[in-house]
Amino acid sequence: MKLAIDAMGGDFAPQNIVAGAVAALHDNSRITKLYLVGDQPRVEAELRKFGASNNRIDLVHASEVIEMDDSPVQAVRRKKDSSMCRAIDLVKSGEADAIVSAGNTGALLTAAHLKLRTLEGVDRPGLAVIIPAPKNIFVLLDAGANLEPHASNLVQYAIMGSLYSKQILGYKQPRVALLSTGTEDMKGNELTLEAHRLLKQTDVNFVGNIDGHDLFSNRADVIVTDAFVGNAVLKACESTARLVGYWLKQELKKNPLRMLGAVLAAGAFKALKRKADPDEYGGAVLLGINGICVKAHGASSPNAAKNAIRVAAEFIECQFNEHLVEETRKFHDKVQQNTFAQPPIEAAS
Repeated sequence: MKLAIDAMGGDFAPQNIVAGAVAALHDNSRITKLYLVGDQPRVEAELRKFGASNNRIDLVHASEVIEMDDSPVQAVRRKKDSSMCRAIDLVKSGEADAIVSAGNTGALLTAAHLKLRTLEGVDRPGLAVIIPAPKNIFVLLDAGANLEPHASNLVQYAIMGSLYSKQILGYKQPRVALLSTGTEDMKGNELTLEAHRLLKQTDVNFVGNIDGHDLFSNRADVIVTDAFVGNAVLKACESTARLVGYWLKQELKKNPLRMLGAVLAAGAFKALKRKADPDEYGGAVLLGINGICVKAHGASSPNAAKNAIRVAAEFIECQFNEHLVEETRKFHDKVQQNTFAQPPIEAAS
């Protein structure tokens, strides 16, 4: 498998991205080629820190960088020789199977959608993230790709998320829930009410509505919502985790006895940190486009970059997009059959 890496994307590029790429190659012998796309002299300088050259790495020079504060649409239009756009072009041409970037999220979603287009049967792509809970790991989507979806888009997200949960996370029959303002069927706005009705007609294991109280209660393995709500939920989860970590540190420092307890419980704290550390999960995946696209965190460490590449490789290996096209086709066939199976409406006499 071959992957294109935006070596200049992110707050700590290219050093962290290159370090993560080298580590990913060390961990996965099935990766035959990594294209590191970016300012060639700077990328080469980072590679030299790791000694001998690697014949599984190709450098692709790009003269521009899409910055974090650039307007996504304008940047994609004007910076055609940016590392991000050039990396996506490698996927478009078939030279690479996936793109991994820690750069500007809006620009990545825009460029991937415009250049790669959506898969057969998919109207809008969705950004999927995985979130750890006490008893499971669940997929949340859409986390930022489509701000004004139709109910049919949420149904497609349910199919995508269910397949993600099966193929990547290993759940045999993932439970799919619709995020709403209450668990009752009649709760929600027009979008969620119509999505609820449509989801009942699918073959996914739809368990109904879920509200914010039950996000971490192991009621669902896939949670579907629109991008505005999904992104707000994701960032609220991240900020809450930071807040709890801060409070814990402050309380443990208040007296020597607590500090001694912290030393004794150091192993437990490290395990907890690993569970909550977003670097371990490899970033978000833009599902539904004609290629694999992984968005790593903007402040990615080398470990985060390595895991983002790992996730992209997993999607390639399991032929995720081929399975998604098949599942989407089955759904559309079922909808069409149900439509034609409806008895004709008789005119009133």
